[in-house]
Parts: sequence; structure tokens; C-alpha cells
Amino acid sequence: MNTNTIHSLNQITISRSALLHNFRLCKELAQGAPLLPLVKADAYGHGLLDCARIFAKEGVAAFGVAEVVEGVRLREAGFTEPIFVLAGVIPQTLETIITYDLTPVVVDKALFPELSRLAGKYQKTVAVHLKLDAGMGRQGILPKDFAQVVEILEQTDHLQLAGVMAHFPMADDPSSDNSSKVLATFTETTDKLDTVQRRKCCLHLANSGGLFYVAGAQLNMVRPGISLYGYYPDGDQGRGNASAPLLQPAMRFSTQVIQVREVPRGHGLGYGHLFTTTRPTTIAVLPVGYEDGYLRILSNRAQVLVNGQRAPVVGRISMNLTLVDVTDVGSVHVGDEVVLLGKQGDAEITADDIATWMETINYEVLCLFGNLNDRKLVD
Repeated sequence: MNTNTIHSLNQITISRSALLHNFRLCKELAQGAPLLPLVKADAYGHGLLDCARIFAKEGVAAFGVAEVVEGVRLREAGFTEPIFVLAGVIPQTLETIITYDLTPVVVDKALFPELSRLAGKYQKTVAVHLKLDAGMGRQGILPKDFAQVVEILEQTDHLQLAGVMAHFPMADDPSSDNSSKVLATFTETTDKLDTVQRRKCCLHLANSGGLFYVAGAQLNMVRPGISLYGYYPDGDQGRGNASAPLLQPAMRFSTQVIQVREVPRGHGLGYGHLFTTTRPTTIAVLPVGYEDGYLRILSNRAQVLVNGQRAPVVGRISMNLTLVDVTDVGSVHVGDEVVLLGKQGDAEITADDIATWMETINYEVLCLFGNLNDRKLVD
């Protein structure tokens, strides 16, 4: 038997046309600033290499990954664009960064000596982007120390300051004044440094929230992430407040019914009998569970699409099985498609819906589903 022809009943599909639409919308909002698409975390569950190929054809300034291993995957797949390593730049990864011509985002001066030594070993000059903590409070150089760190970098052989970046902590809240303060701190800190101006350093700050909600945040480059994949950083509120054209969700998650059961009133369902029927009920059994990112917290909360209608998840979600009450959605049969995320007919369940039921954000939903299931690119 050829196992290559056998696939899981749980399928993630990624829409090429939606990715293109979202990229072009971000490019328009960038007002001439080039894009650095974030393809870290396997492109938010959408497929690192597939998404990078699509975006590269549209023209990008660089790609953003979290870890060196992601950058290596892109290089070995033939990508020649600059690749920024946004996290995981430690002494143990520096040699790989240099040999694969990756761009390190450096968060303090501690790495300069080893980075310089290795760059000299390979007879290279490494273009460094420094991360300024302009208000994120997570990583980076504090504004009061920034000038000194830049001076040390300038005096270190084989290293060259090529850019400065920071990150918005609250750009997903358009009502907050935090983002304007972060932008002001960033520009004030970089404007006063002759080195930054002389080298014409690339200054970049805007994530998706910065691109969509913070006036003047485009600077020399923008770093869209969640928006490329069809979602607003503030979820349903962002979609509700947005004007056309809207972002288009690119991910769809479907499965198939593996059993249809008729159970009586008063019948307990699944582990712990978390749900007991109050009427004669038709139950569709789905081969999906927390192994597939469909977490237990969705028990008795989530809805799925069957016959183009919403149907409730009932009982405890287990590792590989989920139960759905399909009593009110017409005739259902083994093999029928069930949509957990995406459209079926005129109905739709979004990652924002699932995030609400899961008590999280759309980013986490996409990463869970995309990274834990078979996935293919369509249209």
C-alpha cells in the first residue's frame, strides 16, 4: 500500500489568493515603505516556505523569523532575500547566522565580541540591527544606554550598524496613547544619533497594529504579521471597524463525520459526562481533538459548520474525538464535511470566534491548527 496517498480526515487548506490580497493591502497601507513579512512560527501556521514564495514574488525587503533554524530552512530552499532573526540570537547560533548570511537582531552589547570574532574568521562584515526597548519592556536596549551601545558597536571590527528596530506593545488597542509614546521615544532616540543618520540606518517599528492603527509608524520598513494571514490584531473589533477592502482569512480547517448516532434524552456524553442530553439527539462524531489543536476548553462552547449551518460542540473534547449536536441541521451522514474554521456556504467560523471560545487570541488559534494538522495550499 502506498501510504503517500492516505491522508488525515482533518485538513488545513491555505488560500493563495487570500495571502496575495492581504499582502497587497498591507503594501498599500505602507505608503511606499517596503515590507518585511513575518514568516516565523511556520508563517503563523500557514506554511513557512509556501508563504515566503508567495510573498517573495510580490517583492519584499526581507523576511522575519524567530529562530536561526527557520532562517536556515529559507536559505536551503533557495531564498536570497535578507532574513532577520528576531529572537534566539545567542553565542551558540552566531556561527550559523554568519555562514548562512542571516541578519541578527541584537538586544545588547554582550554578543559583540564573539560576533566580531566569528565575522573575522569568515572574513565578513556583519550587518547588525539593534533592538531598542522603546516601551515594549521585553527585550532590547534602554534609551538611556542606546548611544553608548551604538558607539561600542561602531568600534567593534567586522560589525556594522545597519538598522534599529523596536516593537509596539499595545498597537492592537487603537484607543491607547501608548503607541504614540513608543513612536516618539523611538524617533527621539534614533534622531539624536549621528551614526544612525550617517549610515542611513533602516528604522523599523510597525507591526500589523502599527501599520493599521498608528499614524506615521511606517518609517523605513514595516513588519506585518497577523494581517498577512487575514486577521486584525484586535480581532473582531478590528474587523468590525475596518473599511473595505477587508483582510481575507487564509486558513480553513475541515474534517469529516465518522459516525452518526441517535441517543435518548438524559444520555451523558463523553468523559465526565460534561453534557447530558435534554431531548432525543442526533450526534455527529468527528475525528478531531486536542491533539489537533482543538483544545478541551472548547468543550460545550465551540460551534462547527454542518450543511452550511452552525451546530454546537457537546461534551468533553478528547484527544481524537469531538461530538456535535446535529439534530437541527438536517440530514447528516458519515463522510460529510464539517468545517471547524472557515466558510461553508454562506456561513463562517473565524479564528476570532474560536479565540473567544478558547479565551485567547486569533494568533494562537492559527498557530495551533496550522502546525498540528495536514496542510495544503489551494487556489
